[in-house]
Amino acid sequence: MKTKFKKISDSRVELTVTLDAEDLKAAKKKALEKLAKDVKVEGFRKGKVPTEIARKFIPDNDLNAETIDYAVRSTVVQAFQKEEKSPLVLPSVNVTKYVPDESAEYTATADIIPEVKLGDYKKLGVKMGEVKVTEKDIKDILDNIAKSFAEKKVAKKAAETGDEVIIDFVGKKNGEAFKGGSAKDYKLTLGSKTFIPGFEEGIVGHSSGDKFDLKLTFPKDYGVTDLAGAKTVFEVLVKQVNEIIKPKINDELAQKCGPFKTLDELKEDIKKNIEAQKRHTEEEKYKDTLVRELVKKSKIPAPEVLIDDQVRMIRDDMTRNASSQGLSFEEFLKRNDETLENWEKEARKIAEERVKASLALQNVALAEKIDVDDDLVAAKVAELRDVYKKSPEALKQLKSPNVRSDIKNRMIIEATLDYLVKTNK
Repeated sequence: MKTKFKKISDSRVELTVTLDAEDLKAAKKKALEKLAKDVKVEGFRKGKVPTEIARKFIPDNDLNAETIDYAVRSTVVQAFQKEEKSPLVLPSVNVTKYVPDESAEYTATADIIPEVKLGDYKKLGVKMGEVKVTEKDIKDILDNIAKSFAEKKVAKKAAETGDEVIIDFVGKKNGEAFKGGSAKDYKLTLGSKTFIPGFEEGIVGHSSGDKFDLKLTFPKDYGVTDLAGAKTVFEVLVKQVNEIIKPKINDELAQKCGPFKTLDELKEDIKKNIEAQKRHTEEEKYKDTLVRELVKKSKIPAPEVLIDDQVRMIRDDMTRNASSQGLSFEEFLKRNDETLENWEKEARKIAEERVKASLALQNVALAEKIDVDDDLVAAKVAELRDVYKKSPEALKQLKSPNVRSDIKNRMIIEATLDYLVKTNK
């Protein structure tokens, strides 16, 4: 067997493979053995006919077709190994020449794992942002805590921002009630911005028993296409106004929240929790920035086959999201005023970024010999088994070697990201 290598792109190659008489002889023997199993000859059981006898009953065309098929299948992998290339999927084969018992030639085209030239990943020039906890951060949490201990009192006054109102309402467009625009005994905290602009503001100043209309226009970017930018009328009845009385933010409130004796102790605990949350968020943003910078400083070809896989995954995620809203993928795009052409363009851009990021991290892991111990993988699988213990299908998947391998690869990627963070701090 002889091979000739041709580079089509940084991630796609074509091999021309030439087979000689000896290669075809071996392939013909295997082809004859296979076809002989289906030959029926009186005096022999099916599958037990000797090949030299079976040959007389096998048409030349069938034997030639099976021979070249076997010859290609048995040599194409060897051909790529000889050229030290690793196909990402089965190569596309085209037989260009075949002279039975003498010679054959075929081309094999495939996307391969590309050669990645990493930039200096130890000096990416990116610094993590500072983590600061402001007095407002702490005050907002304390306000929420106070709200959770608040009491409601029926008020004989006009509703104010911060009060809770119990209302009936019917939303109409062109005089007809629209889906999702009506409710009875709905509890609404004024100022919560739960409704479209103007709705809550329009209730302020009204008292229990007031019935009135609110003429409102939906935002142009509203999620429901039929209502986006639409002029509507809401018929509202205020049934009750509740004044929300929040407790004072003091030592007594702190003692109700946990093992705190003073308000200062509660504030310090809140500060630590906010700090931890902000640090986690900042680290995740930092990792994303590091990877983007690594990709920018590296030469990373993105094979089309991997981009296609990512696009499919993105579409599958969107389809599931749409399905949860009772929509098809196409209906989901229409609701968001998006064309399939524009979506595919953006999806491919995101997919390419993901592929390049993945290849970059894999190569850093190889360069630094970053691995994850099998015991840690087993512990992670055990953790997932506990999480999905009520899902027989998920538990079954966790037994698959491919799934375990995927879990290990993800853990290696996480370890690699941690390495980049430590190296670039």
